[in-house]
Amino acid sequence: MMSEDCASVRQGLPPDKIRSRHHERLAVVYIRQSTPQQIERHQESTRLQYALVERAVHLGWPRERIVVIDDDLGRSGKTVEGRIGFQRLVAEVSLGNVGLVLGIEMSRLARSCRDWHQLLEICAVFDTLIADPEAVYDPGGCYNDRLLLGLKATMSEAELHILEARMLEARMAKARRGELGKLVPMGYVRRPSGEIVLDPDEQAQTTIRLVFDLYDRFGTIGKVLRHLTDHGIRMPVRAPGGENKGELDWRRPNRPSLYGLLVNPIYAGSYVYGLRPTDRRRQKPGHPRTGRKAPNLDNAAVVLPDHLPAYISWDRYQANQERLRSNAARMRGPVRAGSALLSGLLICGRCGLRMTSAYNNNGHTARYLCGTMKSVYDAPLCQSLTAAPLDALMAQLVLEAVRPAALEVSLAVATDLEAERAALERHWAQRLERARYEVERARRQYNAVEPENRLVARTLERAWEEALAEQVRLEADYDRHRRERPAAPSPEELRAIRAMAQDLPALWSAETTTQEERQTIVRLLVEHILVDIIDGSEQVRIECHWQGGVRTEHRVIRPVANAKALSTYDALVARTSELRRAGHDCVEIADILNREGWRPAKRCDAFSGSMVRHLLYAADPEAAARRLRCPKIEREPDEWTIPELSMRLGVPEATLYGWVRKGRLRSRSLATATSPRRLVHADAATIAALEANHGPP
Repeated sequence: MMSEDCASVRQGLPPDKIRSRHHERLAVVYIRQSTPQQIERHQESTRLQYALVERAVHLGWPRERIVVIDDDLGRSGKTVEGRIGFQRLVAEVSLGNVGLVLGIEMSRLARSCRDWHQLLEICAVFDTLIADPEAVYDPGGCYNDRLLLGLKATMSEAELHILEARMLEARMAKARRGELGKLVPMGYVRRPSGEIVLDPDEQAQTTIRLVFDLYDRFGTIGKVLRHLTDHGIRMPVRAPGGENKGELDWRRPNRPSLYGLLVNPIYAGSYVYGLRPTDRRRQKPGHPRTGRKAPNLDNAAVVLPDHLPAYISWDRYQANQERLRSNAARMRGPVRAGSALLSGLLICGRCGLRMTSAYNNNGHTARYLCGTMKSVYDAPLCQSLTAAPLDALMAQLVLEAVRPAALEVSLAVATDLEAERAALERHWAQRLERARYEVERARRQYNAVEPENRLVARTLERAWEEALAEQVRLEADYDRHRRERPAAPSPEELRAIRAMAQDLPALWSAETTTQEERQTIVRLLVEHILVDIIDGSEQVRIECHWQGGVRTEHRVIRPVANAKALSTYDALVARTSELRRAGHDCVEIADILNREGWRPAKRCDAFSGSMVRHLLYAADPEAAARRLRCPKIEREPDEWTIPELSMRLGVPEATLYGWVRKGRLRSRSLATATSPRRLVHADAATIAALEANHGPP
């Protein structure tokens, strides 16, 4: 059959596979080339494909029934995504409008067996022929033709993979030598020889080093960005292309560029290839550059240490990566300005998840709670405690740990302040020097032009004036910076700093010490802290994991909702009842309990007479009810006096009065012979709701 087709082609006669029903439909010439470079440089291939129109004419189709589809010029045949022409071809065949499909070779139609066999199946169903310069194929009527077309498709796909493998291996071989060219980040330039060197501009190098120094100091990208913005510092960027290719441009700093600067290992002198491989599961169809993974040296295909000039050491780069990971929300997170000292450091001792910080009382009172299971699975709150006692314990432990190094710390702080001032001064000096150079350059250009050439002279004069205005603006900004910056500490102030460093508790609690600075100190010493509330009582077990692997265990007392939650509640009630039977009144009992070391449940440190009275009521509820109940008051159903309801719920009377004022409880005032009485309506459902919603302090 193939020999007959070839003979028909040589004789200029149409093959016997072409019937009148095929001539009644369209002949489609499909044209494709993979890249725009191929269209520009290999035009002969394009001409051969357009010449298939004459092939269709020889096969018996009139020119008005021949359609050319060339929408896919510059599109790869690896996938059908983005190939509008191929999709149009499949649609026309599916509608039964096509009798013949022509292509210069099968690889032009598709480089994927999946797409190719889909087209074959549709052509077989709708009786459409396929032709190339050599023969005409019938996918539906001749199994040998279909077998041959399938073999050609397999060879076409394999050819694509072989070519890609060769190019990838060549690329990898060049990358292993560190010679594969790629765009260099800010702070570097590539010489014409291909060598990568530091940016020859001194101010550009100083700015890059300043960013790394600021990150070492502040620890977060946001604070570095704020510092650069406050001081008007811009980042050096060289244009990668266009008419200004290679020229230095100073642009506003932004978070993505600072993040890219910190994670790029080139600044540590390492040549890296394949730092962000593609995850095909996340890749969007038609967008080959999507699905990139986050920068990670573990994913890199090639890592060549000490191959390029460096701004920082490798150890410093690794420390920056560790800090970036720890600043992530799922980890410790960055240092924050809240009052919680241990934010991000606490681990729940029950479920092992990280505890979060919450604030009430307008942000002044902090709590630590483990609410991940509740927010994700609507499970009960794991555990919660107020931050004050735990923060006080950790502050004491941290001060004890750093006391031997107090003097060295104070000297290091003074040195860091001086280094920061010197870096800013160098930056301003370089900016002013650059402005003076631009003015002088504009002056020389203006003087070099012929006076008669006013068209050029006016432009150069305007550039000179702009350079002078920029210089004046920078000098004014520098003067304002010098006036507003804090003065350098005098020798007397330095001696005062060294003296204050000997009294660390005073320095820790000083008004000039911010909560962010305290959190930073704690994070330098503590890796994480395990917290476990023992049986819901006031006892909290603390396991502190210090940096370096040391572990210490501690106990802390937290305030609880009521006295019944105390681990010593039974012993406390027994001691209170014993003192009452001995004839002491409530005030005397409170003094005795305080001297013996007993502590109440709430946030105060000592018992009062009213607290002792509530303990006695709890020890003998029937006697308390008889004493509190006023028999002369005419009540409605489910009405309580404030003392009665306070004893029933175990909450202070002041809390009940507050609920009444806010309308949470319905009440009425009743006049009696002695004094007015406040009666509160609380049925069984209301009492149950109050007991359920009255959470711990």
